[in-house]
Amino acid sequence: MPPKLIISTLSMAIALSLSANAVANDATNKKKNFEQITVIGSQAAINDIPGSATFISDEQLQKFEFTDISRVLASVPGVYVQEEDGYGLRPNIGMRGTGTGRNDKISVMEDGVLVAPAPYSAPSAYYFPTMGRMESIEVLKGAASVKYGPRTTGGVLNLLSRSLPTEGSTGLVNAELGSDGFYKGHAFFGKEKNNAAGLIEVFSYGADGFKELPVGSDNTGFEKNDVLLKFGYKFGENNAHNLEMKIKYSDEQSDETYMGLTEEDYKTSPNRRYAASQKDQMNTQHNAYQLNYAYRFGDGYELLATAYLNDFHRNWYKASKVSESYLTQYSEFEAAPTAEGIEGIGIKANNRDYQAKGVQSELHIPAGDHYVTVGVRYHEDEMDRFQWEDKYTLNQDLSMTLTSQGVPGSDSNRVDSAKATTLFIQDQWSIDALVINAGLRYEDITITRVEWSKSDPKRENGLTKDVSNDTQILVPSLGVTYTVSDSLTLLAGIQQGYAPAAPGNAEQDEEESVNIEFGGRYNVAGVHGEIIAFFSDYNNMHGNCTASVGCSDENIGDQYNYGEVEVSGFEFSAGRIFETNSATFPIRLTYTYTDSQFKNNFASDIWGQVNKGDAMPYVPENQIALSFGAVLSSFAFDTQVRYVSNAHADLSADGLNAIDSRVVWDLAAKYLIDDKQKVYLTVDNLFDNNYIANRANGGIQPGKPRTIQMGYSYAF
Repeated sequence: MPPKLIISTLSMAIALSLSANAVANDATNKKKNFEQITVIGSQAAINDIPGSATFISDEQLQKFEFTDISRVLASVPGVYVQEEDGYGLRPNIGMRGTGTGRNDKISVMEDGVLVAPAPYSAPSAYYFPTMGRMESIEVLKGAASVKYGPRTTGGVLNLLSRSLPTEGSTGLVNAELGSDGFYKGHAFFGKEKNNAAGLIEVFSYGADGFKELPVGSDNTGFEKNDVLLKFGYKFGENNAHNLEMKIKYSDEQSDETYMGLTEEDYKTSPNRRYAASQKDQMNTQHNAYQLNYAYRFGDGYELLATAYLNDFHRNWYKASKVSESYLTQYSEFEAAPTAEGIEGIGIKANNRDYQAKGVQSELHIPAGDHYVTVGVRYHEDEMDRFQWEDKYTLNQDLSMTLTSQGVPGSDSNRVDSAKATTLFIQDQWSIDALVINAGLRYEDITITRVEWSKSDPKRENGLTKDVSNDTQILVPSLGVTYTVSDSLTLLAGIQQGYAPAAPGNAEQDEEESVNIEFGGRYNVAGVHGEIIAFFSDYNNMHGNCTASVGCSDENIGDQYNYGEVEVSGFEFSAGRIFETNSATFPIRLTYTYTDSQFKNNFASDIWGQVNKGDAMPYVPENQIALSFGAVLSSFAFDTQVRYVSNAHADLSADGLNAIDSRVVWDLAAKYLIDDKQKVYLTVDNLFDNNYIANRANGGIQPGKPRTIQMGYSYAF
């Protein structure tokens, strides 16, 4: 991108993640710190959004003290989560039938910036922000989500980090211990003085893990650390200018594996792990930098800009042969280990470096009955795969011995990269009770894959592959809301769904769909909620080939075109707070119904033979979540129960409905010592229900069993 265009981009301003209507109408935003770029802005702003929207506040997050995003999103209608490790380190999230594979069909952001390590060139990469340090969470689906891209079919998940204080000082110290060696330490301190503000936050947590290896004292848990720094300064007449900087560092070491269990072993011991997985370990390091500038001028005009840089390194060292036949071999060997052991077990170093950087800006223009938003973003990202495989022998005593060490680059030696320029315009037109939101998004994307020979680790002998995919796309959207009364607002929307083809898409076909929704929000007799029907008609759905969905090693990173798919369903939510003189009793119910059907026949490396009419794997037909609690003067308790109906693991005869339905209860209770201190108790999976989380790679991964945590918190 030419330097002049970069300068002009910065000068236009606003991170692509701000709800124009929320800014225009929510007076509280005048005190907002713009490092916390929002999609929705507040609970009050939801009613004006032409689509399904959920805002989870800091108060709601504190009810259960969750560190697992899977549990947080369990009560959000239209969202599906496929668990993997039990602690939410690498969630698989989908929306409205998109599939759940490694968040590759939704836009995940932190403070308005895409957080996937390479959101264009490697959408299925293995990073997710530390949920426990977030201040609030926003979920947006439907026509309004087209603004954020690059994938516009499912929706947007925006995680909001701790905001800078607007006056005085604020802080927290929180410590927690629990089952399976779980620990959490969380502290932050922020202060504002003379128009300057600063914040430091530290979040560290981990566990020994709930799975059991048959060798030594090796744990199966994790350790993750997160440090956040923020600085802000307001200046100019009436503090019209606002400059803020965010710096974040995190690292993780987790002794996790893709290796599941055979059906027989799962029934006997669901939390078992095979000895052949004892060397499996993920190591990551993430650095993020974000600079925001905001300028308010005239009568309601706003100019904001964001520059960002994300660096991510990860090396998942794990057994590469984990299909059903290998799991059977490992199981049988443990039952009767022999002196010769099992030779030639490959442990692959899935060593990768990622970088994503860019500038994004937006200008808000009030013009009578119109509120116009013009935005632009320039983005670059890349994934550098430099992998190798070591060979081990599994010994009779179930230890493992290194027999040969691989050469870095000898397994995978390539770089996938992307450059994207995005332009966006949205007009919000108010005609009395009717609000029309019309938007148009333009993307110019170049995605490239270059590859060197696996025998050329220094990359000196020239490329063996150089492929590129250039795409220009226009994505329109139209949404309307009509306020019938204070108790009822109707909404409808239509949008084009789009996802660019990845470098590993042989036909270089984009994913395109037409998405329709209609429904309403209501507030009747103290009961508030929404009912929204949705329909998506794909003319080409993508499937991304990852190890997490059981793809073969030689095809990891490729992308498949699945052709026509139809998804339909509806979302329902209802909530009310009952009050007495001495207590309040909040209750909320959400329900999602989804019907998904492939409209053509094809053979899939991931799911097997797909026939017309088959339902999509890992998309349950029914999901229900019920939460209720009681709040007294010094004591509160909350419980959440969720039901997920059965789902396909794949489309083979054995895979149909192989993910059984489940009911999982979570419980939380807290006692307020005074207005600053509290002690609390949380219980995940209260009734210790054994359930299958997923069946990737031909093996079964279990859900987390009952765990109990106790903590103390001091806020000031």
